[in-house]
Amino acid sequence: MFLAEATGAASGSAGGSILSIVMIIVFWIVLFYFMIVRPQKKQQKQRDELHSAMEPGDNIMTTGGFYGTILDIVDDTTVIVEFGNNKNCRIPMHKNAIAEVEKAGSAVVKEEEEESK
Repeated sequence: MFLAEATGAASGSAGGSILSIVMIIVFWIVLFYFMIVRPQKKQQKQRDELHSAMEPGDNIMTTGGFYGTILDIVDDTTVIVEFGNNKNCRIPMHKNAIAEVEKAGSAVVKEEEEESK
């Protein structure tokens, strides 16, 4: 009789410790998702929107820090970019190498707004 009570108590505490371990694991998985996976998905969505909005004539900055102007969009992944004042420096680039895009004419609009004030 004493042996039956001891094994019942041991299995009850083992079930409680397993439940607490599972809860800790679930907590870390949820924390991992909200701290790492979700922000990366948000950044990827912003990057995809940036790449889909690119047009010829837009000024860009590459991930290497070079500034240029988009001349042509070849396909979904490649653009032709002109760098500097030399009109012969035209390089095909992958869209993922573009860090920032300034729409063509956006600086002109800002100057016109300042002049009207």
